Amino acid sequence: MTSDSLPPHTPSSSNDYLDLGDTGHGYIGRFAPSPTGELHRGSLLTAVASYLDARQQQGQWLVRMEDLDPPREQPGAADSILRSLEAHQLYWDGEVMLQSQRLEAYQQALEQLEQQGLTYPCNCTRQRLKSLPQTPAYDGHCRRHPPHKPPYAIRVEVPDGQAGLMSFEDGFQGWQEEQLSDSVGDFVILRKDGLFAYQLAVVVDDIAQGITHILRGSDLLDSSGRQLYLFKQLGQTPPQMAHLPVIVNSDGQKLSKQTFAEPLDSRHAPDNLFLALQQLGQNPPAELRGDCAELLEWSIPRWDRNQVPKGMAIQQEASNPQQPLS
Repeated sequence: MTSDSLPPHTPSSSNDYLDLGDTGHGYIGRFAPSPTGELHRGSLLTAVASYLDARQQQGQWLVRMEDLDPPREQPGAADSILRSLEAHQLYWDGEVMLQSQRLEAYQQALEQLEQQGLTYPCNCTRQRLKSLPQTPAYDGHCRRHPPHKPPYAIRVEVPDGQAGLMSFEDGFQGWQEEQLSDSVGDFVILRKDGLFAYQLAVVVDDIAQGITHILRGSDLLDSSGRQLYLFKQLGQTPPQMAHLPVIVNSDGQKLSKQTFAEPLDSRHAPDNLFLALQQLGQNPPAELRGDCAELLEWSIPRWDRNQVPKGMAIQQEASNPQQPLS
């Protein structure tokens, strides 16, 4: 898929939203799916919440396609996700950013970290990593015994003590604090197969797009400390972060392609949107559930983070999500 195949920005019929030349009240949010499958109920929940949060603040809502891992991607999924957003009238600002077209920017960030003396090569195998004692943190083996020839990954050093302590107030999950040297240790920013790691790419892209607010699923909460650390090392102020509870199935698993989450049926877009708003605790009027534009017009000024269910997860409804609610 090329950028030429992506749909242009289409403004909502009910609002004349800001273009990229006007940051409104300074709010720039984003929705950043990975094209590993079609849009499902869990990803729609995040899209709706991030959209409403941005629009209520008269800010921008950008879409970024995190197509950085070709082995995991599904052909046509990126285009399908965008078509589904349009069907639910979740219109974005500007052009869709494709991570696959951003490799030069990631390389520049990698070189900046290398120049600061923060990186080193690592050829540890999965077998060796699995054989480590029961601790989540990398033991720094290749920092002490650097490999002399590729293939190898590139890790970024994480300091002990206060310099490696990342903390922030999460918009949904409250105060968060992580000692990176204990939780993950030195972490990979360039994989052994030559692909840039998610942690580096997402930070570089958030900086490039001027993202001020990140609203995403709680399954990404454990990435926040590493990303805050990279923002700091790259000399940038991180966005405000808010991690929404994710929808889980009866086994407590997040809805995803791996857990066989059913794709959304865009023929029932108003019902899908109505259910998402209910799950977010926003309680839209039943008489509006037949029209996406009316639902969004009602929801934008009434969006209330405090009504979102507390915790890390929302249980999936027992009813078939592909059937109309009426």
